[in-house]
Amino acid sequence: MRFFPLALVVALAMSACLNIAPRDLQQSANSTNGNNSNNGNTGQSNSTTGNSGNTGTVAVCAPLPAPTGNTIVVEASQAADLPSIAAAAASGSTILLKDGTYPLSGSVILGTANVTLRSESGDRSKVILDGAYAVDELVGIQASGVTVADITIQRAYTHPIHVQPIGGNVTGVRIHNVHVIDPRQQAIKINPNGARTLFVDYGEIRCSKLELTAAGRPNVDHSSTPCYTGGVDAHWARGWSIHDNVIEGFWCPGGVGALAEAGVHFWNGGRDTQIFRNQFKNNGKGIMLGMGETPTSRTYADNPCAGLLQMGHYGGFVANNFLVTTDSNVYFDSGIALEQVCNFQVLHNTVASVSTPFSGIEYRFSRTSGVIANNLVTHNIRERDSATATLASNLEDAAMTLFAAPGADDFHLLPTASSAIDQGSAAYIGAVPADFDSEARDSQPDIGADEYRP
Repeated sequence: MRFFPLALVVALAMSACLNIAPRDLQQSANSTNGNNSNNGNTGQSNSTTGNSGNTGTVAVCAPLPAPTGNTIVVEASQAADLPSIAAAAASGSTILLKDGTYPLSGSVILGTANVTLRSESGDRSKVILDGAYAVDELVGIQASGVTVADITIQRAYTHPIHVQPIGGNVTGVRIHNVHVIDPRQQAIKINPNGARTLFVDYGEIRCSKLELTAAGRPNVDHSSTPCYTGGVDAHWARGWSIHDNVIEGFWCPGGVGALAEAGVHFWNGGRDTQIFRNQFKNNGKGIMLGMGETPTSRTYADNPCAGLLQMGHYGGFVANNFLVTTDSNVYFDSGIALEQVCNFQVLHNTVASVSTPFSGIEYRFSRTSGVIANNLVTHNIRERDSATATLASNLEDAAMTLFAAPGADDFHLLPTASSAIDQGSAAYIGAVPADFDSEARDSQPDIGADEYRP
């Protein structure tokens, strides 16, 4: 394997997961008009950055196809009209934003099915929706099949993107190549309706960057908790895929007493979430499924996990993620945390930190059960409060000397990383056949997100 800093690369799609039916791994990247009608399927993928995993299949981080059907072209000078333009867009329409900064004075609500909001150029850095901390949510998604792509969304008073059903269940939301900067609360919020009778399921967040910068950190909301911010925060949601993203900088000064929410958090009875090939950098928490011992949670007619109730999360597939902290100012609580989660798989992740976390990976509470295998952590894997899990071929207390260049965010394995190379269990190759960089794992896989090859 060639060594290079962690980048937005895509790999062979992974589908096997306990109690999760494999998805059609090709559909989402085969969209013909940039609108999304595939219930959030992940798309089989190859690298778009030129690394050696290219297999000729469709790349999920490649540019979206040109829009077809009705297109509505908007100039930056029309920023004040963008909320009304979005409200009037018919189903199947694409709103194309010309390059420029759009100072928003109201929320852009996408309440009609199969509407796409995207930049005309495809360059997310050139189209900026700016709330200046004066607008609660900048983009609201309230209908199925909505796509938001190729734009930057910054400085929301609450959530830059808020997905919530109004008139019916919402499925097939796609957020692609979006840069979210400096939210006051969570970058992407996913909620049921107020009565908790309508839900947002089978969505996808891919090829995006969510970050809290030093400039935005003083503006974080401290009214609910000491650091009420985070990356993706989803309640009562089923079947989402979070992949090929960078999530960075969600922390506040003050240590454990000012802990931010996780980079990705699905809870309140969420189900079948797939979180893979992401980079988490300098966050207080990385990935969290569930929260608390007796959560208020969604129930399902098919009674997953033998009918267990009050679950933080059902199922869950967490694989091939890099979760790293290289800034000693960050209090790093945990890389991956599982609380009242049944039938999960946590496979082939790398969790590395320059400071000592509470847990590299932790699993907690008596109804928690699943598999934690082939993970590389520089610190510990912690069982808490009578949780159970199958642990196999994890490497704990790994030295930073195993990695190519931690100071340059390169956590690929060195050829001298003998404690990780060829030390993994082969039992999980079917679930994770390739590594973060789309290089196939061999019959004796390496531990962690990277499969070293000379």
